[in-house]
Amino acid sequence: MLLIFDCDGTLVDSELIALEVLSDMMNELGRPMSVAACLDAFMGRHNADIVLEIERLIGRALPRTAGDDMRERMLARLRAELQPVTGIAELLRRLGGPRCVASSSSLPRIAESLELTGLAPFFGAHVFSASQVANGKPAPDLFLFAAAQMGVSPRDCLVIEDSVAGVEAGVAAGMAVIGFTGASHADDHHGERLAAAGARSVVASTADLGAAIARLT
Repeated sequence: MLLIFDCDGTLVDSELIALEVLSDMMNELGRPMSVAACLDAFMGRHNADIVLEIERLIGRALPRTAGDDMRERMLARLRAELQPVTGIAELLRRLGGPRCVASSSSLPRIAESLELTGLAPFFGAHVFSASQVANGKPAPDLFLFAAAQMGVSPRDCLVIEDSVAGVEAGVAAGMAVIGFTGASHADDHHGERLAAAGARSVVASTADLGAAIARLT
């Protein structure tokens, strides 16, 4: 069984940082949005899709540099504050079998996040980005691409995801999905949203995640 891990909010505790940056940007653009509202609108999506959604919400085009500006603001915060999800390194040491990362972030950002948190050795070159496929999450393209690159059938894949868009993508790819709510951005109702999106199991800690992986593999 191939384990496909999302990165942000599943391996590294980055989503709250990113959502705070997006909330600040929306306030600056004259369309105030809380962190919770940004979670519903943007979480789990590729950067280009986030820019398109911001433009829809504010009713005008952003400067061509907006995507790069957003990315740099996020990276500055991540470099100063990023931590691995609690207990994830210990879990990865115990897990056997093939594994990879499939994230909506760019390949350079995924690589930097994994290096900053000491998780890069657990995955090596088996890291895939939505920038490598036509459609980001919630489309199934990224997970199908990751499975193909790893030489595994979709039915033999187990996705670990913290976002609704990611769960929907895994389900659309014909894969079993575990919803994860163990990072700092998850509120009291996040697990319900992941379950409604099709997660076969929802867990709130890496200890529970290990048990759920064992049950589903």
